[in-house]
Parts: sequence; C-alpha cells; structure tokens
Amino acid sequence: MPTIHGPEGCLTGARHGKVTGRDEGDPVGESRRDRIRMNKEELAAFIADQKSLQVACHDRDGAIHLSTLWFAMAEDRFAFGTYTKSQKIVNLKRDDRITVLLEDGTKYDQLRGAMVRGRAVLHAEDGAGGADEVRRVARAVMRRYEPDIPEEHFEGAVELWAAKRTVVIVEPEKVITWDHTKLGGAGPYGY
Repeated sequence: MPTIHGPEGCLTGARHGKVTGRDEGDPVGESRRDRIRMNKEELAAFIADQKSLQVACHDRDGAIHLSTLWFAMAEDRFAFGTYTKSQKIVNLKRDDRITVLLEDGTKYDQLRGAMVRGRAVLHAEDGAGGADEVRRVARAVMRRYEPDIPEEHFEGAVELWAAKRTVVIVEPEKVITWDHTKLGGAGPYGY
C-alpha cells in the first residue's frame, strides 16, 4: 500500500482555510477543544466503562512499544501488572516515560477518549515493600475482570497473578480527554 503524503508530510493532503481551533457557531471564547473536554466526573464514569488500556513506552532504539492490558485504578492513577521479564518492564526500567490511552466510539460524533502521559512507578516483589503493592493491584484487577472467582479461591488466585509480575502505577503529568458526543451530532465536516 503506498504512503500518501501531502505538503509538509501531512498524511491527508493540503489543509484548506485557516486553522484556529474554533468552528463557526462556537461560543465566543470557547474552542472546540474546550467543548469536548471531559470533567472529572465524566472521566471517572468513562474509565469505569472501559476494559482495555493501551500502554506505550519506548524501546531502546526510541521506537514506541505498544500493548494492551487489563488495568485498575489505584488512588486515581492507572495501575496494571505485567510479567517482570516483559519488554514493557525492561523498557520502563530504562526510561520511565509512559503514555496510556482509553478510547471508544466508531463514528466521529461518538468518539471518546482519555490519554495520560506520565512516569511509570514500578513495584515488584523485591524486598523493598513492593510485594504489598503488587498484591493490592492484583486484587483490584482481578475484582474488575474476574468477578466470578469464588471467594475461597480468591487469595490463591491473587498469589498466582502476583508471582512473576511487576506492577506499574502511572504518575500523570498531562491528561487529555475528548468526548465528541458533546458536539451535538456534528461530524468532522460540520454536518
């Protein structure tokens, strides 16, 4: 498949008109960006409905390493576990920059998402107190995704989950959200 490049590397070709961040009909002083931003309550509800977290970190050569993981919220921070020997953990030990993404919607006027850029804080069973955090996140992830585990087997399942995993807590530096349902059905071309 050929790569399509327009002027200045733009993938969609030339842009027409002035790009101001405001559309005709936008209230004065309010950009489209401001209109679609989620507030804290909307963001919390959106996160609660999502199941798959996109996680991006940097490989040694600078390329993006992208994967999808189950997650839980730990004191308003994204938390997930992955195998300690995984490429994600190798990368995050070397470079703690991380970006996570949740998104949904299949049409423009339904698109919603949240992207968080930040730093990864790693917790492992390393004798430095990380074991408690690993188990705390294991419990939260398992309650979220495996609610049918019988209570008498739950702690055993937590131990199996935690055995070879490192937990990552995302310390946010920048949060970007969007909810196109706030646009009142307008598509990308104004109709």
